[in-house]
Amino acid sequence: MYVETGGELPPLHPCRWGNIVNITTIKKDFKRNWVVYLIALPVVVFFAVFAYAPMVGVLMAFQNYQIKGGFLGSPWIGLKNFTDFFKSYYFGRLIWNTFILSFYDLLFGFPAPILFALLMNELRSVRYKRVVQTITYMPYFISIVVIAGIIKDFFSSNGAITLLLGSTSNLIGNVSSFRSIFVGTNIWQFLGFNSVIYMAALSGVDQELYDAAALDGAGRLGKALHVTLPSIMSTIIILLILRIGNLLTVSFEKILLLYAPSTYSVSDVITTFTYRKGLLESNYGYSTAVGLFNSALNFLMLVTANFTSKKLTETSLF
Repeated sequence: MYVETGGELPPLHPCRWGNIVNITTIKKDFKRNWVVYLIALPVVVFFAVFAYAPMVGVLMAFQNYQIKGGFLGSPWIGLKNFTDFFKSYYFGRLIWNTFILSFYDLLFGFPAPILFALLMNELRSVRYKRVVQTITYMPYFISIVVIAGIIKDFFSSNGAITLLLGSTSNLIGNVSSFRSIFVGTNIWQFLGFNSVIYMAALSGVDQELYDAAALDGAGRLGKALHVTLPSIMSTIIILLILRIGNLLTVSFEKILLLYAPSTYSVSDVITTFTYRKGLLESNYGYSTAVGLFNSALNFLMLVTANFTSKKLTETSLF
């Protein structure tokens, strides 16, 4: 009718047209790649069940949660759990301990695998490189309970490292040495595993860049500074942003296995405090509020680090 009278066909609404195109595209893509979707299904189910579904528990932070009453029967108390935590005697100590342990771990633990990967990249013997990699990877795959037992044995009053340092005190139970032991053993435990991604990035560096640097008279150090590091800098920045996003999430299991009341003043962090309040004292609402506060701080630091990186280096997560 519109053609005969010289009129034009009425255009489809853009949103409606877009929906039709998207649904059609998704159906075609699903038919063509159904195997890929099937492979991805267990991953989606895993995160849905173990990551997103438990987020309903955040409601406990605003309740005086009781197991008998559940979410529907427990009374709502608003922000009382948060205000109680902010006013508590432990608030300042927990924030400081969490921050200082994470900061030391970032300051010394983050550059260590980068340096290790650079050194491994300079090795010419494939056999020696494999041996070193295997030795450095092993601590990561050992149970944290076994790792904590080894640390306690080596740093006890008659432990091997304690005697080697010429001391007779229990170093792991000493306030002045706990943080150094924690950070140092973290480097030993995660050095090899954390270097894997850097070594993978190093394998993708264009060899012609090294040849050009050699023609300019650069030695091994010059190649590392002017070719290797700039080539993997984007990887380093992305991992640094992720690390800052988890800055206030200290290794909960390790501290729980190593600390004692005598070292609470330097070792008690937000996650261990949450464990004691939630599981030992059954104060679920209060512990949920503390955990939610910790997650909010981590998210804020992640966004800040990402924004700063995007402005300074044009490399960011989002």
